[in-house]
Amino acid sequence: MNREEVQSELESKLNFSSEDIKKLTIFHDELLKYNKKYNLISKSTESDIWNRHILDSAQIVKFIAFEDGKSLSDMGSGAGFPGLVLAIFNKNKNFHVKLYEKSHIKCDFLENIKNKLNLDIAVFGRYQEEEINSEYVVSRAFKQLGEILRISRETIKVNHKLLILKGKNALDEINKLQKPLEFMYKIEKSITDPNSKILIIDIKK
Repeated sequence: MNREEVQSELESKLNFSSEDIKKLTIFHDELLKYNKKYNLISKSTESDIWNRHILDSAQIVKFIAFEDGKSLSDMGSGAGFPGLVLAIFNKNKNFHVKLYEKSHIKCDFLENIKNKLNLDIAVFGRYQEEEINSEYVVSRAFKQLGEILRISRETIKVNHKLLILKGKNALDEINKLQKPLEFMYKIEKSITDPNSKILIIDIKK
């Protein structure tokens, strides 16, 4: 999908507002500026940011209830996918979005977008240095499934829903787990790539 088609999809199918689209446009343009100097995303995807990165991230709003007193943690946020996109969509001041990213350069970029768009988010460095109590944990291009599950068990202190954006190897990763996946889970199709999946796992502590 081209830029106009993605923006139409965001508004008509995912309930992003026109103001959200303006913020996403600023985010998009700033990302291209930063990417000239720093490798925040692959250069080969610069021409397809709206579909490849923004819409791919935005589609998981369908699986999140942005409720009072709850929070979302994005593990390995990178250039802000999916966390920044979800933060732009979030309208509830009592629902908190937290971004975890070990790269200082990427954290600086996330802080810049946070300030430029006046987003109510928190940017952290290494997730190992924080106690995480989020009801939603999201990741995209972070780690292999087995490692994500280990981090989830050891680091996240409350019952939570894992939302993992995965490519065509999602089922292979489930089948290769050392132990069978012991939690309730489902697999949703991605709207941006017929081969990609969204893995949703309910983790009970």
